[in-house]
Amino acid sequence: MGREFDQLFDEWALTYDDTVDGKDEQYKEVFYKYDQILSTVAAKAKGTVVEFGVGTGNLTKKLIEQGHDVIGIEPSKEMRAIAKQKIPSLIVFDGDFLLFPNLEKPIQSIVSSYAFHHLKDKEKEKALELYASLLQSGDKIVFADTMFENEEARENIINWAKEKNYNRLIEDLQTEYYTFIPIFEHMLMKNDFTVTFQQMNKFVWILEAIKN
Repeated sequence: MGREFDQLFDEWALTYDDTVDGKDEQYKEVFYKYDQILSTVAAKAKGTVVEFGVGTGNLTKKLIEQGHDVIGIEPSKEMRAIAKQKIPSLIVFDGDFLLFPNLEKPIQSIVSSYAFHHLKDKEKEKALELYASLLQSGDKIVFADTMFENEEARENIINWAKEKNYNRLIEDLQTEYYTFIPIFEHMLMKNDFTVTFQQMNKFVWILEAIKN
C-alpha cells in the first residue's frame, strides 16, 4: 500500500526541499516547474481538501493560501514533523492512500502531488473506488504525478536517463509503480468520474477528475 517507501522518505525528509528546488541534477527535470505544478493543483481544488502524501507541506501551504481547509495524510514520521514545523496549525495524520482515519466532515477535493505512483495499479484502483464513495457530484480528485502516455513513452524517458547516466533516476523509473494514462482514465471512468490530463513537464501530468 505504498508503505514500503516509508523509510526512504524518512531518510529523504531533510533534503527533500533541496531536491524539489532542482539541486539534484538527476531529478531536475522531474521537478521542473514544481512551484507552478503545485499552484495549479491548489487552484483546481475546491472546498475542504484531503491531501494524501503531504510530505514537507509544500502543496499544503498553497492550498491554505487558496483558502482551503486541509486535512493532511502522511505516512512518513520525519516528513510529518517538517510539515508541522512549516505549518503549526496543520492537522496531519499518520496514514496512506488506503488506510487513514475516519473523516469527520464532508470533503470536496482529494489531492496529491508526486505520490500516487507508490501504489501498484490494483491498489490505485482500490483507492479510487474508495474516493468515489467519499465524494459527491461535482467534487474532484486532483493529482500531480509522473505517468506516461504508453510503454513507448516510458522507454523513451528511460533511454534519455541512460544517455545522461542518471542511474538513481533509472532505478526509480524501473522499480516504482508509474502507470499509463489510459489505465488511469479507465479506472476513473469506471468510478463515474470525468477526467482530463494536463502535461506539466517531461515527467509530470496533472489529473483532474470530477465526480458525475
